[in-house]
Amino acid sequence: MPIYEYSCAACGESHEAIQKISDQPLTCCPHCEADALSKMISAPGFRLAGGGWYETDFKTGSKKNLAGDNGAKKGSDDMAKA
Repeated sequence: MPIYEYSCAACGESHEAIQKISDQPLTCCPHCEADALSKMISAPGFRLAGGGWYETDFKTGSKKNLAGDNGAKKGSDDMAKA
């Protein structure tokens, strides 16, 4: 399930909530209990690493932007040897 980030207009606190895509947005702030929450747009909190993804299989040279370059390349080499 996606993790959504919310910000309260009343107290300024922000928090994250795990919700289904079909769930209604939260409105009540868990900190001050005001009906002033709004959903924020933020970057996802995960990264696809390892072989089998666009960044590892189809990008070339310096265009690759891998998490832990050495670990991803080593994993690909190990799979090739197997």
